[in-house]
Amino acid sequence: MELLAALVAWSLRHRPVVLVATLLCVLVGARAALTLPIDAVPDVTGVQVQIITASPALSPLEVEQYVSVPIERAMAGLPRTTEIRSIAKYGLSVVTVVFDDATDIYFARQLVNERMREAQEAVPETYGKPTMGPISSGLGEVFHFVVRSDSLDLMQLEELLDWQIGPALRTVPGVVEVNTFGGHDRQYQVIIDPGRLQATGLALAPVIEALKRSNANAGGGYLEHNREHVVIGTEGLVRDLDDLRGVVVGATPQGVPITLATVAEVQFGPRIRRGAATMDGQGEVAMGMAMMLLGENARTVTAAVKARLAQIAPSLPPGTRIEPVYDRAVLVDRTIHTVGKNLLEGAVLVVAVLLLLLGDLRAGLVVAVTIPLSLLFAVTWMKALGLSGNLMSLGAVDFGLLVDGAVIIVENAVRRLSEAQARAGRALTPDERRGVVEASTLEVRSASLFGEAIIAIVYVPVLALTGVEGKMFRPMATTVLLALAGAFVLSLTVVPVLTSLVVRPHEAAHEPWLLRQASRAFGPAFAVALRWRRATVGIGVLVLAGAVAV
Repeated sequence: MELLAALVAWSLRHRPVVLVATLLCVLVGARAALTLPIDAVPDVTGVQVQIITASPALSPLEVEQYVSVPIERAMAGLPRTTEIRSIAKYGLSVVTVVFDDATDIYFARQLVNERMREAQEAVPETYGKPTMGPISSGLGEVFHFVVRSDSLDLMQLEELLDWQIGPALRTVPGVVEVNTFGGHDRQYQVIIDPGRLQATGLALAPVIEALKRSNANAGGGYLEHNREHVVIGTEGLVRDLDDLRGVVVGATPQGVPITLATVAEVQFGPRIRRGAATMDGQGEVAMGMAMMLLGENARTVTAAVKARLAQIAPSLPPGTRIEPVYDRAVLVDRTIHTVGKNLLEGAVLVVAVLLLLLGDLRAGLVVAVTIPLSLLFAVTWMKALGLSGNLMSLGAVDFGLLVDGAVIIVENAVRRLSEAQARAGRALTPDERRGVVEASTLEVRSASLFGEAIIAIVYVPVLALTGVEGKMFRPMATTVLLALAGAFVLSLTVVPVLTSLVVRPHEAAHEPWLLRQASRAFGPAFAVALRWRRATVGIGVLVLAGAVAV
């Protein structure tokens, strides 16, 4: 307690320093509040790295056998791993490597990346190439949108998403991936006619090999001519259907070239799909989804995505429009509105009760100042600890807990100041007021300290939770403990200083009107309860039973 006494005494001797430091803390807290990551709910996703392999045309059983199992074996034994699981679907394998919660996500990806070469060698080349998924989480899907057009079909809309909108969104800070759903993935399709192929005397393998060789550029070095460096090369990439039809796949016995158009039909067509996207029962649509980088601010990223889409819109084909489907910012704004409304109503209610119980406007305002200052203190440390503001962390703050110590200190100071002024028979000097406030603060500080410690101890076990429960409830307990710590520090520094400067002693000791009325009603009620003890206990038991039943 000597340290607490020294802190109170120092604060009252250096009141300008305390007020300036409080102002600086308010500025730091306001900046932290503006930059604090905001989301609707806590992110309960563990530290995990996904390995995704696209294996077209393989059944789920084959995907499991030839892709997922080799990758799981390659990843087995990585340090700090807690689980390796996989999902095998038609044409797709997703292997998830889960690490301990204390593992840094980038260190985890480095460990997985060191085994990726082994995993890629374990999977046959024709069955796909394993790649790591984006650095995101279960709350990473921050913005969904559809692309509609009055003139473009689903294949053209898919191209627009893949080649124009998607690359532009990937440059937005905080966006780690842009996925597309629905539409038709455009392909050059070669449909071999078996009869025409047999008539030419060719087999299927030479045709496939000719297609591979014909779709490539080749360099031929350079020539020096008239002091000029002339680069030699051939352009063999297929640019359109006619280029593909003109590919030479063989020759007749007489040496006449046989082109691809001789043995096959060449056309644009959609890739085999594993699903589709529909909206509002109006048929298929092309949909895009922006994924947020792990740890980013959902509101900031979503706003940047919408701004980039607004920049892209004028360059889209006529009649093409982008319509939002899911906007995380809307959910976050509603959550913030709910939290802010509840906090404001709670603060107003607490201030009103304080004014009624203390019966002194200045004393009530001094106590009420503790509420915003404690919240700013908590927000500052939340920002420093990497916590996000959400419905669980901010909505759990109880203002009644925060002002408990301040109420006791201010009420006792008002009483002691009134008594000291009555004994002196004159107005107290500033030094006398400071001394009375210091003594009255120390008089009740120990009892208030134990009360706040008991409240804090209730939340300490929550910090020991692990897994999903820990990610859900630890931010709540941490925020409440930070706010309580801020209220404790304020009750030893700012509250005594403001009390010595603002609060005025009453002319005569008196109780607020509400307390006088309560005391007047309590005396007779207490006498009746003592007279009819058994009835009083019986009524209490009945009320308790009714409450439990309800």
